[in-house]
Amino acid sequence: MEGFGIFREVVTAQEELRELFGEPSKVVQNKSITQLDEHCRNFIARSPFLIIATADENGNCDASPRGDAPGFVHIVDDRHLVVPERPGNKRMDTLRNILDNPHIGLIFMIPTLQETLRINGRACVIRDADVLENMAVNGKAPTIGIGVQVEECFIHCAKSFMRSGLWKPETWPEKDRVPDAAQILADHIKLPGMSVKEVAEGLADSYKNRLY
Repeated sequence: MEGFGIFREVVTAQEELRELFGEPSKVVQNKSITQLDEHCRNFIARSPFLIIATADENGNCDASPRGDAPGFVHIVDDRHLVVPERPGNKRMDTLRNILDNPHIGLIFMIPTLQETLRINGRACVIRDADVLENMAVNGKAPTIGIGVQVEECFIHCAKSFMRSGLWKPETWPEKDRVPDAAQILADHIKLPGMSVKEVAEGLADSYKNRLY
């Protein structure tokens, strides 16, 4: 394969990657475990945010954020956890993908901590009331959850966060330099008569009244 779209020099073999970067260290080769030990449990209990990666039956990928109070992900035992499904936009990309393809990847983050916890495994969409009740907020239990059977856990190094300065307030942009989500959405949906102001008001109402 000599090219891919506009790209002319494309890496096509794992051997070529190894020639470019070499072999991982002994630490990297041995850091992966297959269950939630006390360190993984503690990390998840302190994490208010994660990214879920899934793909459909054809390999079309999706990455979706999930967030709530620290410890919102329920640990069932050393091989199973549940991510609550809170009210969203009803696209259900992650859920539909899981129904087609159970493979899943999770990245847990903790503010100020530059290392992340990565978990890979298999997932299902669950309705177990006794489990979901453990994740109720304001008296509202999630209707469904994402049940994950853990196959691999490991700590990911801090380099990406160090390069980005994500947790350093002094690197954060001024408010007037941050993209306007309402403007972006209004331009993308192109609904007749739907102004940026109306989109912004709809977002604000959703955030205020439909978090749970």
